[in-house]
Amino acid sequence: MKIGIPKEIKNNENRVGATPAGVKELVAHGHEVFVQHTAGEGSGFSDDEYIAAGAKILPTIEDVYGEAEMIIKVKEPIKPEYPLIRKNQVVFTYFHFACDLELTEAMMKAGAVCIAYETVTDRERRLPLLIPMSEVAGRMSIQEGARFLEKPQGGRGVLLGGVPGVKPAKVLVLGAGVVGRNAALMAAGLGADVTITDISLPTLRHCSEVMPKNVKTLYSSRHNIEMELPDTDLVVGSVLVPGAKAPHLVTRDMIKMMRPGSVMVDVAVDQGGCFETTHPTTHSEPTYVVDGVIQYAVANIPGAVPYTSTMALTNATMPYALKLADLGWKEACRRDPGLAEGVNMVDGKITYEAVAEAFGLPYTPLSLD
Repeated sequence: MKIGIPKEIKNNENRVGATPAGVKELVAHGHEVFVQHTAGEGSGFSDDEYIAAGAKILPTIEDVYGEAEMIIKVKEPIKPEYPLIRKNQVVFTYFHFACDLELTEAMMKAGAVCIAYETVTDRERRLPLLIPMSEVAGRMSIQEGARFLEKPQGGRGVLLGGVPGVKPAKVLVLGAGVVGRNAALMAAGLGADVTITDISLPTLRHCSEVMPKNVKTLYSSRHNIEMELPDTDLVVGSVLVPGAKAPHLVTRDMIKMMRPGSVMVDVAVDQGGCFETTHPTTHSEPTYVVDGVIQYAVANIPGAVPYTSTMALTNATMPYALKLADLGWKEACRRDPGLAEGVNMVDGKITYEAVAEAFGLPYTPLSLD
């Protein structure tokens, strides 16, 4: 199969769809790999490394899309890429369709086979291609939250861990999935007073058993969240409904309960955000202020640490990419029902129910005949 790895063109997105090591695996399986010139540069991988791994370097993004039967990338295609994607071309990436009608309609028009990292499942019904980036984003949420709590960044001037004689900051983590647990662990490691919420009691019991002593658990309800907000310094939103829009757990009225200079980081922004006031931001302009509260809603948080993120992502995606390339997408999905869960769109038809429901569009069950 001819596989293309284009350079990401989203704002400050420095990750790349595969490392040279991943390319070497694809080439070893007999596939042709086309990498766009300087595609890996932002992640620390040179064209020479890709050439040594067996790739062919092409000068433009148009060349890569034009040659490839399957595109492997990181972020969803954006408007300049829409016309480059053609009927029956496999695009394997993060899509997050449910919060982007324009992207959904563009991919329907293109007629491509859209396989979304974020809805692929494994035998335990986990999300193996979302987990590595969720781990990065969860840890980064605390790193960025701590930064914007600093006074020069507009924050309250609070140190997460405090010092002897001064209480640590209070951190509220909404959602105890992969992002939330990693955020809680990072905040706890810095010495913060952490509360993590969820609607699953078994999940909260597990957190109570394994988390450090400065992490407390709380059942997630509007009342409980409202009780926490007035003296919370940093809120991390990390709620995920696979393939669907995130619920709004913090309304605009609730934000008014917080102290000026507090910080909110919405890691769920890719799925529409779990704060009512969330709108996507970029690494170049990461924050905005709502009622005196700083909101951080960068839609590609792991893009700030592209070397780590690209290595982690390739580790997770490459076994699936090899299946798709070796067997073709239909046979690969027949053999792996979890991979079939990743197929969100085929030939202009939406094959993932939550995406269709998000926009009131027709849903067509996936057919592998």
